[in-house]
Amino acid sequence: MQLGRVVGTVVATRKEEELEGLRLLVVHELSTKLKETGKMVVAVDAVGAGTNEVVLYASGSSARQTRVTRDRPVDATIMAIVDQLELDGKVKFDKSADSTG
Repeated sequence: MQLGRVVGTVVATRKEEELEGLRLLVVHELSTKLKETGKMVVAVDAVGAGTNEVVLYASGSSARQTRVTRDRPVDATIMAIVDQLELDGKVKFDKSADSTG
């Protein structure tokens, strides 16, 4: 899984039938220092994430392991909304204290 921040949405009125009903979000990949890596993905939202939230997303075959995405043609899925990130005993991110999330 990768850390990311939701930065936008994708609206596609014409799409493969298997994608009907799925919410598509644009996610910037983040390093463990919460800096953007330059990589962006469009991910299916399986957990109700919102803009600016820090999330965990999976890609590849792991992206198809949720109830929402099972057997669907997706390559990235948001699987968790991050409440807190702690590294080496120090809190690096706390959603309740983050002014952007």
